[in-house]
Amino acid sequence: MVKLEQTEESLNSTFQALADPTRRKILMQLVSGEATVLQLAEPFQMSLPGISKHIKVLEKAGLIERGKSAQYRPCRIKAEALEEANLWLQQYKKLWEERFDRLDQYLMDLQQTKGKD
Repeated sequence: MVKLEQTEESLNSTFQALADPTRRKILMQLVSGEATVLQLAEPFQMSLPGISKHIKVLEKAGLIERGKSAQYRPCRIKAEALEEANLWLQQYKKLWEERFDRLDQYLMDLQQTKGKD
C-alpha cells in the first residue's frame, strides 16, 4: 500500500507542476540540455525570484535537479518522474484506442449497410 500511496503522491506532484505553462516551458528549455536560472529566465517577463519559485516546484516534483558546483548550479531535466506519468497515461491511451477501434468498426458496418440499400 505504501508504494501505491507514494506513486499517487508522486503523480499528484508531477501533474501539479506540469499544470503551469511557465513550468512546462522551462522543462522544454531543459530538453536541449542543462541551463542556469539566468538562462531559464531569459524568455520570460518575470523576476528571478519568480523563476526560482517555478524551479523549486519542478525540483520538488522530481522533474529537474540542480548541480552543485561552487556558484554554478545548472538545472537539468530528470526523466524518471515524467516516465512515471507517461506509464500512468498509457493506461488511458489503450482505453481510447479500443474505443476508436470500435468506432471504426461501427462506421465500416454502417457504410456497408448503406451500400446494400
